[in-house]
Amino acid sequence: MADEAKWYVVHTYSGYENAVADTIMKSAENRKMTDLIHEVNIPLETVTEIEDGVAKTVERKVFPGYVLVKMILTDESWHLVRNTRGATGFVGSGNNAIPLTDEEIAALGVEKHDVVVNFEVGSNVRVADGPLEGFFGTVEEIDMEKETARVVVSMFGRETPIELEFDQIELIKD
Repeated sequence: MADEAKWYVVHTYSGYENAVADTIMKSAENRKMTDLIHEVNIPLETVTEIEDGVAKTVERKVFPGYVLVKMILTDESWHLVRNTRGATGFVGSGNNAIPLTDEEIAALGVEKHDVVVNFEVGSNVRVADGPLEGFFGTVEEIDMEKETARVVVSMFGRETPIELEFDQIELIKD
């Protein structure tokens, strides 16, 4: 079995997502298995619904009938989750639970990673990757949510703003 915790998808009865999530965490605490079952997540999205001409913001489940569990898969942790009331089983083939890939986790936005940048607005930078690799410019704007920066580079004698991902930029040390 794995030594590292991975995210697994658990299928539940519709409407039982919250109850299943709570029960899994409480059972893990009661059985002193929090070292195996780390976190339970129900992906939500914020949506604006218009009802009778009135707009209201509500949170809706992205995947109704599913709960995400970050756990180290062992026989004990598998049985705890599988035997939770309202859970029908893991997503996978047969009795094999298949973990989500890093790309799937990033796309779902389940795990947030703090991004630390060593440049700020006004910093002189070099484009380290992409079609404009080797160009120099000045950071004009930083978007932490998208993890991008607008950099103004000089191309053909003109100042041109381009949007680059953080890993495409290197700070020029004076």
